[in-house]
Amino acid sequence: MRFVFWLRISPERYLDYYRGVVSVVHARCIDGTTVQFPASQLRRFIRPEGIHGLFELQCDAQHKFVGLRRLDEPT
Repeated sequence: MRFVFWLRISPERYLDYYRGVVSVVHARCIDGTTVQFPASQLRRFIRPEGIHGLFELQCDAQHKFVGLRRLDEPT
């Protein structure tokens, strides 16, 4: 299964995820579906300006996390 969504998380807001105050990210997909996944999966995407971009969450048939990738990765 594939879920596509935009994220816009400021560096200040991401600190809550990084510190473990918030452990789950909730996002609304472009098709209106809502998904949630472990905030720890975003660590590799953090930049000085925060986390901004179009992402794809991949899950198996039982809706278990498989992977997360940024679709609009800057070159």
